[in-house]
Amino acid sequence: MQQLGFPIIDPHIHQWDPYNTPHAAHLAVKLLGKYPYLLDKMVRLVKPKDLIETVGLTTHITQAYLPENYKKDIGDYHVEQVVHIEASWHDAKGKGVVGETRFIESLAFDETTVKLGGIVATADPRDQNFKKILKLHQKQSKKIRGIRRMAAVHEDKGIHAWADIPHLYTDKKFLKGFELLAQMNLSFDAWVYSNDIPDVITLARQFPETSIVLDHFGTPAGLFGKVGQNTGLSKTARENIFYEWQENIAELSTLPNVYTKMSGLFMPVLGHQFHKQNKLASKQEIIDLVAPLITHVLDSFGTYRVMFASNFPMDSVSTTLVNIIDAFSDIVYEYDEQALENIFHHNSKQFYRL
Repeated sequence: MQQLGFPIIDPHIHQWDPYNTPHAAHLAVKLLGKYPYLLDKMVRLVKPKDLIETVGLTTHITQAYLPENYKKDIGDYHVEQVVHIEASWHDAKGKGVVGETRFIESLAFDETTVKLGGIVATADPRDQNFKKILKLHQKQSKKIRGIRRMAAVHEDKGIHAWADIPHLYTDKKFLKGFELLAQMNLSFDAWVYSNDIPDVITLARQFPETSIVLDHFGTPAGLFGKVGQNTGLSKTARENIFYEWQENIAELSTLPNVYTKMSGLFMPVLGHQFHKQNKLASKQEIIDLVAPLITHVLDSFGTYRVMFASNFPMDSVSTTLVNIIDAFSDIVYEYDEQALENIFHHNSKQFYRL
């Protein structure tokens, strides 16, 4: 465990409660919540195969994940505050998304758990009521700092699509609505698979006054093993994924309004098999796998536009949060000891105006 000597800010956690809120698993947990084995079977039957393979397991999706759960996951680390990132609120059309902000504000973020520093809500810039929806979010919470609209759609149809169309960030209606973010002093969390990082580059160039953060280093699907129908099948294929990702990250980093999150690197969609082996990645296994990615991002973005984030509970299928912090902090320490406090605290505080 790295003795950091300062509190952490975690700018990317998800909170949900399938038992009491609009949630994709709401009906399933109502029926079978007391029977985990049957619940898992049911979810696997009714949900698309590509979704199940992308998230790896079902248990972290069908269980509530609330401030007290996060508090347990953080172990002995001191987390000063967190930022909730929208989590596919099931009532996701139009003004329905505002319900997620209302829900987050109702949770027990206090001295017994962790402080809520900010909320990144969701809204669709293509919606004709986009401005009104943003204002409704702000009415529900003074902690609204920005929005996220996921655009992760892979060319491999066996990899789950998190948007209704490919290349969402280049859509004309999307771009028209996007103009409002800078006007309302809101940031944007962008999430794409690595093949679409060029779309984020184009978006950031078109809106230089909007602060944009690329979530999860741009998720190079298949980098560590086969996913979908034919992604990451061979060593050569995985090397090509890495080389293309490196080039895209280097180009994206030249845009001063863009940050990136050191997060989501243990989602199964990257090709990890830990969940299938019924094991959790150790600290050393984490270092061995992702040190080349983290080093390249630090080489590209520097140490002032990269922020650690947990993405919990999504990465919990592959390892623990303590192992992730232990490993990531060791990698950063080895790269530049003086960068630790920037990456684990200052950069996210500055970006989200906490």
